[in-house]
Amino acid sequence: MRLLLNVLLGITIAATLWGVGALYFSPLLPAQWRAFGAASYGAATILGFALLPYPGITAIAALAIFALLVILFLRIPASNDRDWQPEVAITPHGEINGDIVTIHGVRNFDYRTASDLTPRWEDRTYDLRKLDSADIIAVYWAGKAIAHVMVSFGFAGKDYLAVSIETRKESGKRYSTLAGFFRNYELYYVIADERDVIRVRTTYRQPREDVYIYRISGSRENFRRVFLDYLKSINERRNRPVFYNTLTTNCTTSILLHTRINAESPPFSWKILLSGYVPHYLYELGRLDTTMPFAQLEKLSRANERACAADKDPAFSQRIREGLPVPRRLAALGR
Repeated sequence: MRLLLNVLLGITIAATLWGVGALYFSPLLPAQWRAFGAASYGAATILGFALLPYPGITAIAALAIFALLVILFLRIPASNDRDWQPEVAITPHGEINGDIVTIHGVRNFDYRTASDLTPRWEDRTYDLRKLDSADIIAVYWAGKAIAHVMVSFGFAGKDYLAVSIETRKESGKRYSTLAGFFRNYELYYVIADERDVIRVRTTYRQPREDVYIYRISGSRENFRRVFLDYLKSINERRNRPVFYNTLTTNCTTSILLHTRINAESPPFSWKILLSGYVPHYLYELGRLDTTMPFAQLEKLSRANERACAADKDPAFSQRIREGLPVPRRLAALGR
């Protein structure tokens, strides 16, 4: 009986901590009431155990309140209609006509600083028959364990389309890792020219971020399936927005889910959660060039200097790949 009570108390403590976070970070309450609501909820639970005579009954009551809180939390609606920051103001979508794909809402901003910019949203058309590459772009700003990971699709080595899965932030709102657990941001697919999503990180953000480009070995068929799966989700998000989650629905886990369309999708690993290790994980799986040690490949893959030198050059995407090993083209059979 004592063991059962201890388990019940442990569950209650965990549930209360989650409830405090939900009340403080999520839009369950108006912004001006969130701190008070979170503090009151936590204090009421503590006082209940301190003052009431039966801890088991108190725990059950606390869990019942927690269950109600979870129900209300899950009913918070995601939306595409908010006062968004300029970088995420347009909801992109695509149209497919045979092998021709037209993307509406491709971001190609002109930056003077990270915040001083000229918005430019474009419609672009791509031929799926020319889709022959996919690259992982890993962006670091706080050590090697955590990175923002993007995918860039290449069409005959001429056109490249980058897709970055991010938080969709409202005007005046900053990103918080903790807030990302509590339905604070919608999930957003940035579809962009590489000069936008790479150059803003290597040249205009302060401090500048470290950008690495890794060329993936694979087949045209697999790249095409993944690209179309991305497009399917992009169109779904236009009509049915969903929330970003720091742990479960983020830039890296979402990429993994898209690769599930192929039988050879990488198995789940802790290196997916610690996203900074994704390139090394792909190297271990043989999905990157393995003719050299990973440390050497990593050094070659750092694109900052090449991106700064290329700047507004129309051949930006080609120049940032100079010196990178050519990816293997795997046979279509089962690959």
